Amino acid sequence: MRALWNGEVLAESDDTVVVEGNHYFPADSIRTEHFRPSDHHTVCGWKGTCSYYDVVVGDAVNANAAWYYPETKPEADNVRGRVAFWHGVQVEA
Repeated sequence: MRALWNGEVLAESDDTVVVEGNHYFPADSIRTEHFRPSDHHTVCGWKGTCSYYDVVVGDAVNANAAWYYPETKPEADNVRGRVAFWHGVQVEA
């Protein structure tokens, strides 16, 4: 699987975990030069507190377009530390 935005590959892996229709990529599969920590956080009732990254390609910024759970509730351990995408980021095989 690959995650793409603005013509750049953000992450690539054959080891994604699919939860609620979203592919969660291993943290070591992301191209860190395209990620900037965000101050945004949300809470999921069954996964835990979610943190976000802004996705950056050149001068373009896609705010909070990537998310991850640094710590999870036990039932969501399979996504702990993995990164998923939205806001126009394409995930394809």
